[in-house]
Amino acid sequence: MSTVSTSFGDSTIMLRRNFKHTLRNPVTVFNAVLFPIVLMLMFVYVFGGAFKVQGEYVDYAVPGLIVMAITYGLGPTAAAVNGDMTKGIINRFKTMDVSHGAVLAGHVVATTVRALIADTAIIAVGFAMGFRPHANFVQWLGAIGIMLLLAFATSWLTVAMGLGAKTVESAGLATVPLIMLPFLSSAFVPADTMGTGVRQFAEYQPFTPIIETLRGLLAGHNPSSGDAIAAVAWSLGLALVGYVWAVSTFKKRA
Repeated sequence: MSTVSTSFGDSTIMLRRNFKHTLRNPVTVFNAVLFPIVLMLMFVYVFGGAFKVQGEYVDYAVPGLIVMAITYGLGPTAAAVNGDMTKGIINRFKTMDVSHGAVLAGHVVATTVRALIADTAIIAVGFAMGFRPHANFVQWLGAIGIMLLLAFATSWLTVAMGLGAKTVESAGLATVPLIMLPFLSSAFVPADTMGTGVRQFAEYQPFTPIIETLRGLLAGHNPSSGDAIAAVAWSLGLALVGYVWAVSTFKKRA
């Protein structure tokens, strides 16, 4: 059997294992899927009337909540990766001649798929709340591509954080900045309405151009080239940093 076939088979087994662990942990499901929906209900129905945005607030909020749904599912991944490392499970896989790449890829793919499921739930609930995107088929493909790229990038970064942390608790805490960053972006209010200092931070942090690109695509008009380029560049950069960090840490600790 070829090395590629072996790695693919091992990755499939690791993916199945990680999905079973997710389904057995209701907290993971809540954080990844249900909590972003709770946030959507709160922001649209409780706070939405206080924010001045162009058009319906639900249309403005959904792109930001899509990004939040991706980041809210990262903590359990970091904890699971660290648990595999600190409890010696990865070393057991080594004695079983399991592909090293499959161990990491299983966590990355499982987290990415979980994020896309959460985004699907956000969009579905958004439709029920009055969300009305005007994107055509190509723009929908572009929006899905951005979601997939961001989920893939943050998954690698989270796996790296989990491998680098000393304990399961610190691994979960390491993802808190990724969870909080969307709150300090244009997810819920335009960046130009924020105070000095906060506005500049919101404008130049990674998630704002990603959210603005999604917002433009779903609204049915092309986002600015600057936002689109920055969104792709940030996602690719985070993916590269996460991959290099994860692989190097894995080789040192496993």
